[in-house]
Amino acid sequence: MVTDKDYRESDDTWTMSYQGFIGRLSKEDQDFYDIKNAAAEFYRVNRIPQEIERALNELFFHKPEDVHGYLANHFTNLSAPPTISRLKGKEVYDARGHLSTEAEVFCIVCNKEKSMSSAVASSHFGPMENSLDWKAKSQVRADHVMTAVQWINEPLNNMLKGQNPCDQSEVDHILSNFFMACVLEEKDIWNKEKEESRSTSKPEVVLPSPPPEQTKDKKSVDRGKKSNTAEKPFPPAEPPEPVLPGSLAIGSVSLAVAKTGAQIHGVPLYKYIAALKNRKAPAKFHIPVSLVTLLSCGKNSPGKLNLLEEVILIPKVGQRVKQIITMTLELQKEMMRIMNTSTKAGDIDQWEKLSNVIGDSCSLLSDIMYKSKAPPLLGARGYILKHIHETTVSDLIRITSEHQGSVLMGTTCSEPCSDDSLSDIAVGLGLDYVKLGGLSGAERMTKYNRLISIEEELAQQGILVFKEKHPPPLFTEKPQEQSTTAESTLSDTACSQLTASVSIKKV
Repeated sequence: MVTDKDYRESDDTWTMSYQGFIGRLSKEDQDFYDIKNAAAEFYRVNRIPQEIERALNELFFHKPEDVHGYLANHFTNLSAPPTISRLKGKEVYDARGHLSTEAEVFCIVCNKEKSMSSAVASSHFGPMENSLDWKAKSQVRADHVMTAVQWINEPLNNMLKGQNPCDQSEVDHILSNFFMACVLEEKDIWNKEKEESRSTSKPEVVLPSPPPEQTKDKKSVDRGKKSNTAEKPFPPAEPPEPVLPGSLAIGSVSLAVAKTGAQIHGVPLYKYIAALKNRKAPAKFHIPVSLVTLLSCGKNSPGKLNLLEEVILIPKVGQRVKQIITMTLELQKEMMRIMNTSTKAGDIDQWEKLSNVIGDSCSLLSDIMYKSKAPPLLGARGYILKHIHETTVSDLIRITSEHQGSVLMGTTCSEPCSDDSLSDIAVGLGLDYVKLGGLSGAERMTKYNRLISIEEELAQQGILVFKEKHPPPLFTEKPQEQSTTAESTLSDTACSQLTASVSIKKV
């Protein structure tokens, strides 16, 4: 019977034999012998002989033309998943010449650092910044971009190093927590400065109010009461929330990481975002209906047009993007003809003719990005969703899940996403409508072209579907009733393809 003592004696004997054998070798032979043993152990632990044998067997079975390419793919699939190695932020200029922030993601892929993707974010001015003049806006933009670049290169770079770029929720959680910490820090600084200004300022001297004049009759007293009641001031409006400088870094890094994840999985960005939202890629996709800006208005517009922000075309469901663009160009020509021929007639006549073209369709759209947690705007028939500032990809997924079928993607002012990623985002989120602006400008047409490419790709794969209805409706009447008015003014060619309903957004 073999006992533990026998094993110990056997090990001791082997050790003495090994030491005796090594002792008879030269120093060079000893080192070589130790390296061979270490290599054999390393290969055994990592199952290298088994994987090589398996690869060679499969290689012989498939007999590919590119032998080494086949082996490279085989071992690439066995490699460790990519990890974020670093972020790089820098100042760039968008297509409009505006200073913007670019976030670039680098990953370790197959033991090498590789630049995976990047995203550019432009500053989107809020209600407070919109009141500034051009010079002040340029300074605010520069401050936002400079701070965002500093965030990307230092704190965010350290926080995301080693993270899995395919874990979008975890990455966005880190980004959001960092942003909230910056917000709280900014509020503390602001409160301290406010307290210091109060303590250093002199106390105000409050003068006693003069006594009311003596009235001789009751009628004059009653009149005084009524006038005091009528002159009671309205409560001040809630001040707009300022945009925190540096917030551009959050949205740009989140989008760049999402594009990296899509590249790693080898799928388009819209399919990757759809898989993130639905936990798996859907079997069918639909293209959001494009809401095209026909006429931009504003304060400088003549007559009653200055009451509007823009006139938007709402095409019929089921139209291809190319058809919508072609018909929109015809409608724009007709509207410009009306505008040019009605100038001499005055604003009232011009407005009446445009009203005949527009019809009675009018929709109120609410921007939910500035205060996404606020109660819905009363009477709003849709919500405008924007990828701006600190908005992450996970935020977009959450908001669209909460407002299913009622979200628009708007990019008419200072478009934050200068490449074609916005079109992928809109399709991936399953939005019912997408608003890319008018048919002008390199940035906008890039997005329209990307939307056309996605539509053609889905059609070729046989997974393109058209929704019969897009809730909630942006129409106040049935499309058939609206098209009757439009057909009396617009060309028959345009109305045969489009509903020719126009939505007016009041700011």
